Amino acid sequence: MAISRLSFACRHSIHFRPSFFHCFQKVRFSSVAAIETLYDQNNFNKDKNQNLGDPKPPEWKKWNSKELGISNSTISRPTRKVLDGLKKNGYEVYLVGGCVRDLILKRTPKDFDIITSANLTEVVRAFPRCIIVGKRFPICHVHIGDTIVEVSSFSTTGPKFKVDLSNGISCPIDCDEKDYVRWKNCLRRDLTINGLMFDPYKRIVYDYMGGLEDIKKAKVRTVIPASTSFQEDCARILRAVRIAARLGFRFTRETAHFIKNLSRSLLRLDNQRIMMEMNYMLAYGSAEASLRILWKFGLLELLLPFQAAYFVRDGFKRRDKRSNMLLCLFSNLDKHLAPDRPCHSSLWVGILAFHKALSDQPRDPMVVAAFCLAVHNGGDILGGVKMVKNFTKPHDDIFHELSEPQHLNSKALADEIVDFTASVKKVLYWMTDSYYVSQAMAEYPQAPCSDLVFFPLPVYLKVSRIFECSRQGSEKGFMPKQGRKINYEMLSLGSLEEVRHTFARVVFDTVFPLNLT
Repeated sequence: MAISRLSFACRHSIHFRPSFFHCFQKVRFSSVAAIETLYDQNNFNKDKNQNLGDPKPPEWKKWNSKELGISNSTISRPTRKVLDGLKKNGYEVYLVGGCVRDLILKRTPKDFDIITSANLTEVVRAFPRCIIVGKRFPICHVHIGDTIVEVSSFSTTGPKFKVDLSNGISCPIDCDEKDYVRWKNCLRRDLTINGLMFDPYKRIVYDYMGGLEDIKKAKVRTVIPASTSFQEDCARILRAVRIAARLGFRFTRETAHFIKNLSRSLLRLDNQRIMMEMNYMLAYGSAEASLRILWKFGLLELLLPFQAAYFVRDGFKRRDKRSNMLLCLFSNLDKHLAPDRPCHSSLWVGILAFHKALSDQPRDPMVVAAFCLAVHNGGDILGGVKMVKNFTKPHDDIFHELSEPQHLNSKALADEIVDFTASVKKVLYWMTDSYYVSQAMAEYPQAPCSDLVFFPLPVYLKVSRIFECSRQGSEKGFMPKQGRKINYEMLSLGSLEEVRHTFARVVFDTVFPLNLT
């Protein structure tokens, strides 16, 4: 074990603060950086023996949280209340997982996960509004105001979890009983950068898996060998993609190899799990990077075959750094979102349907503009036509989804909007029908065939409502949003007003960008 209070065992000849944070400053969070993983079979085979099954016990470290730049003030108030409540009752408490990683990277955590030495029954007794949820992996949901804080227990799965030493995993040296319990829990994590544990009272970050080193290198690596990890739980493939996209990190060669080779195992996941993981990718501010990685590693054909077919027709290479209209739409969506400011899934599903309809039959830019204005104003087609007549802003002509302007009169423009609305709804139906999904890549027999449909009925119905457009005016009782400020709480809940407003902004920012000359 390497331990120090002010400088830590990375390189003893270098002071901790400047060297460590200089490494972090090299991490870029752009979508292009997120697809820089280079997969080389020869290099993978050459490194395989050195990466897997190393019998040498790992060196583990304790880090002073202040030296990592973690301040307890960055922990959310509801989380602090739960931590304090358990600590006052004499239990050990830690923050664990991705929230520790994000605090180190000065990013806003999506949520805070707590683990404690108390068993779940004791957690329930400690708080007036607390319930146990889950059967396979039970945890506590502690209600603090309107916030739910998740609390797990060392005792829940500790006795049942066995360490498989055949994977080359061995207990760290110089560890006592408490260290062993913490190490064993971290061993169950999916990625090394998620295997960090933070004691906010002792102000110590425990790193048993080499997570800090991988953060410095901007690497995504599985805790146990990737082949074993992904076969144990293939959803870890999607989580690895999501985290790499969000942070701009790259996969290690071993991780990249098995993401690609075990991709078809995703078809075994239930639809609800896939929808949850896809929503994490596309609704939290890293959608463009996620789509690029899914395409690069051959996952897009399985999950979103209509979009994969578009990439093929567009001549978009697996490592292509160029953009296209689909990626630009999601790039502009990302600008409005963040891990603590997500959108409802109906928004990104609606963007997929809108783009598919537009790519199948290109439209006049004024038709697109009037359609978006109609959507924004509750489906008022004639109102959209009237507003767009005085619209003079130039469109971005690099997208083949936009036809040459035809200078349509009001009636023709309204007819085009009605036709386009029908096309969008038809595509939405295709996206939720396994037969049409299975035919999406039919022109490319070398591609894997997938009939996977994971959009639930409530999302389909909500997206259908977004695109309800009529010549008779706005739908009854609908009040279009005033001003440009997004109400993120309502957007995450799927408020029709907020979703329509954000959809229109994303499309306008893509088709009529401000920086266009």
